Amino acid sequence: MKRIMSNVISLFVVVIVLFLIIPLPTFMLDFLLIVNIGLSILILMITMNIAEPLEFSIFPSLLLVTTLFRLGLNVSTTRWILSNGGNAGTVIKAFGELITSGNVVIGVVIFLIIVLVQFIVITKGAERVSEVAARFTLDAMPGKQMAIDADLSSGLINEQEAKVRRYKIQKEADFYGAMDGATKIVKGDAIMSLLITIINFVGGVIIGMVSGGGDFNTVLNTYSIATIGDGLVSQLPALMISTATGMIVTRAVSDGSLNTDVIKQFKAQPRAIIVTGVILLFLAAIPNTPHLALLAGGAVLIVAGYVIGRQMKPQTAMELAAAESAAAPTPEEAAPSEQDYFKDINNVYSLLAVEPIEMEFGYSLIPMVDESHGGKLISRVVIFRRQFAQDMGFVIPSIRMHDAASLGTNQYVIRIKGEEVARGEILVDYYLALEPAHPLGEVDGIETIEPAYGIPSRWILPENKEIAEIYGYSVIDPLSVMLTHLSETIKKHVHELLTRAETMQLVENLKHTAPELVEETVPNVVSYANLEKILRNLLREGVSIKDLGTIIETAADAMGQGANVDSATEQVRAALSRTITHRFCENGQLRVVTLDAEVEKKIIASITRNEQGVFLAIGPDLMQQIISQLAEHMKKFNELSQSPILLVSQVIRGYFSRMISQFYPNITVLAFNEISNDVQIQSLGNITLEAPAPARAERKAMVSS
Repeated sequence: MKRIMSNVISLFVVVIVLFLIIPLPTFMLDFLLIVNIGLSILILMITMNIAEPLEFSIFPSLLLVTTLFRLGLNVSTTRWILSNGGNAGTVIKAFGELITSGNVVIGVVIFLIIVLVQFIVITKGAERVSEVAARFTLDAMPGKQMAIDADLSSGLINEQEAKVRRYKIQKEADFYGAMDGATKIVKGDAIMSLLITIINFVGGVIIGMVSGGGDFNTVLNTYSIATIGDGLVSQLPALMISTATGMIVTRAVSDGSLNTDVIKQFKAQPRAIIVTGVILLFLAAIPNTPHLALLAGGAVLIVAGYVIGRQMKPQTAMELAAAESAAAPTPEEAAPSEQDYFKDINNVYSLLAVEPIEMEFGYSLIPMVDESHGGKLISRVVIFRRQFAQDMGFVIPSIRMHDAASLGTNQYVIRIKGEEVARGEILVDYYLALEPAHPLGEVDGIETIEPAYGIPSRWILPENKEIAEIYGYSVIDPLSVMLTHLSETIKKHVHELLTRAETMQLVENLKHTAPELVEETVPNVVSYANLEKILRNLLREGVSIKDLGTIIETAADAMGQGANVDSATEQVRAALSRTITHRFCENGQLRVVTLDAEVEKKIIASITRNEQGVFLAIGPDLMQQIISQLAEHMKKFNELSQSPILLVSQVIRGYFSRMISQFYPNITVLAFNEISNDVQIQSLGNITLEAPAPARAERKAMVSS
């Protein structure tokens, strides 16, 4: 029984198909027609009470099943109408007599109006909305993915939450793509219902006249009522399903159910309600207008607007009081003068200190930092520091934040060890809209470049936020823009922040879990200086050092065999293959660009060693070929919204990575032994040796001859 219940929908679909072949008795047909109407009402109610479309993600499939169900019933009713003298059950007869009310012409006109409303207004509108929603969702996917990455980088969400949001974006794309196709089913259903109605009427009249069912008026009246009843029974559910289709694809910018949103947003505008009531009263003063109806309507709206406005006043007063309380200045202690402070020579030495990370702000940005005025930057940085420590195994040092009179009012500067490494400018009262590849429309705003990723963007007013999202823009608040820029800058320079003292602190922390390993290896086999260099090499290329035990154990084995720091780093990377794979792999797949065997041979032959160390001495021709081909392959990664990855052999990985980073700092170079065996590698291109220009010209001449 349990197995049958789990497959009840599959069995139902099979039964629906059988409706097209097996004739149904009229009492069962009456019951199924009522079920069809009830099911369509249920679907419409569900679509009106959901907050977002994915809460009813089965709707596209359900739309196909209900359409097939309705067409199966249409075929069954048509069989009875044509074979039983227009008698197809009590439901169809009741609906036919209800709509005709004794006058067939009126019934036909009303039925045609219902059909045209269903076909031209509801179905066509839902189809257009679905097309636009599907296109907008697909175009907005890269921007939404980037916004998730920004939130993950800034520490607002963890990796699990990021996966959930990425999955939701994928589900949205699949849902709206399915809805775009499902609306074509609705349109076909409307056309088919109209054709079946015509067939019932024309075929019934012909059969009635041929079989001697009475005079022409009697036949016409009988089959008109049956046809109109059958068409109405099928068109009413179709109309409700079409309405539900349009309803579900227009729920993109809603926060709750349709009932909640309508009541909430109408109640937020009491003045508009009162003005509408006053206008109706003025219309009532015009001669020959329905005075009583206009007066009643105007009075009701004015009273309703007044009552709603009275209810909103206490809430507005509380919000204003809370805002004034938060903005009230707090007394501060008087600071000593600068001249008196530096009279003490010991205080002068404080000027020699260099902050690991420093952030300076213009005057307008101070409220975003000052916690006494509701600033949230510091709390967001704390969240980012915690998330970064969990992901990378490194604790970011404290960030010194202060204002700077030399900056513009909307500018900020990020410094690493006293030197400026990044600068940006944000508008506090605006939102930043990241421009998609194919926007559906243009939003008014101030054109700019997003500081962290260099994406073309524009600063827009808050009232344009919703329309920008509809057009496919990814909208980010100013605080998130600045925090994302800070987090990406720290990730880029994190290896510079690792000091000897921090290395020793990490080792001390490891003693709590692996005291024997630390006692045996550090600093006896691996010195603190060499361990610091290895950790810096890993952080420079975005590899987590959280598994410090494996790093120290592998480095000790390598250096015990006489390996240098670079060789030890490569062996450590191989030991961290799972960590590296998890860092750069997406959904079990790794998209890469590879090097041709001949290219690798030439690179290996160019490895040179001197007293300064080992480096690559690649000729300019080979270098130019590699750089130019790599530039072409980089475009493929940009289209996929993925960081570029170059896959090479372990022998040249470290040297080639340092060389190529001078031209493409954002590229990741991995070795084959750093990839887990369960990962599928997909090559997007291969860098090969190109023949010299004279040789190419000679080959071209031979081909021409």
